[in-house]
Amino acid sequence: MLRIGLTYNLKRDAKALGLAEDYYAEFDDQSTIDAIANALSKVGEVIKIEADEDAYNILRQTRPDIVFNIAEGIRGESRESHIPAMLEMLNIPYTGSGPLTLAITLDKAMTNTILSSKGIRTPKHQVCRNLNDLSHLTIDYPLIVKPLCEGSSKGIWNNALVRNRDELEERVEYLVRTYKQPALVEEYIDGREFTIALLGNNPPRVLPIIEVRLDMLPPWANKIYSYEAKWIWDTCENPIEILECPAKITDEVRKELEYVALRVFEIFRCRDMCRIDVRLNHKGECYVLDVNPLPGLIPDPRAHSSFPTAARAANLTYDELIISILYSALERYNMKELVPKIE
Repeated sequence: MLRIGLTYNLKRDAKALGLAEDYYAEFDDQSTIDAIANALSKVGEVIKIEADEDAYNILRQTRPDIVFNIAEGIRGESRESHIPAMLEMLNIPYTGSGPLTLAITLDKAMTNTILSSKGIRTPKHQVCRNLNDLSHLTIDYPLIVKPLCEGSSKGIWNNALVRNRDELEERVEYLVRTYKQPALVEEYIDGREFTIALLGNNPPRVLPIIEVRLDMLPPWANKIYSYEAKWIWDTCENPIEILECPAKITDEVRKELEYVALRVFEIFRCRDMCRIDVRLNHKGECYVLDVNPLPGLIPDPRAHSSFPTAARAANLTYDELIISILYSALERYNMKELVPKIE
């Protein structure tokens, strides 16, 4: 029987530990970990491994045939790459992108710079390590200010959209102090926002495109997919219809978004799964906002997790989505024959 490791970081109660409310935003709830394990158990024996300081020794001792990796990493600017790097050292196959891809795409400025060099539009940006760096700022207001190396809208609160110098300085100072990393100051692209999920390889399958319905946010809220919009205003208990899938767009727009997403996937050598966030400006020009090679996989439809939402629109059950990701990795490693029944 195939032995499948499942590496993850478990979300804990940040407030109870005296940490910032969004400290564990990127980590997974027990329900998500259990749902993935349950899906994987249909094709093999599952070994759960928390991606903490003990993970290397556990991986070395248990040596799974393959690892299904959703670990975000516990610290550092390259934390998402830690588990894949360990697995490569141990010569253990794993799902998802490699350490280079994960390390680069966690850095939003580096991501923008590489995409721009390849002709993909991204917002103008500047990295600010302190307020002195703002003296070189040449981007017009409004601006959006976010941590340089975070995901899941961590650090992107409703007041991340700033319209003057005082608001900008307050946000930069707050982010540098709270998240112990530089702040990214970006041009604000005013327009419709979409997210595009890609599944598989050579080439990946583009799942139905999602529009983030910013018009469903409270009328006083800024039109950004903020931490409040993802985790506070839209909850399982009180959901708002923030995601529309498939998005209501013309074939021309759909083809453009699919082209950009596939190019980004190729440029960063993504594998098995990835989600690309984009916006269209008033001219209909596509700007890439974020690249997510480790997308969230929350199973509850009411949680509006984007990747599973797109999969459902493609008539994939949650278990089929998880097994498809595993299957893509097995195929890359020429291990397909180990699980012949999951076509």
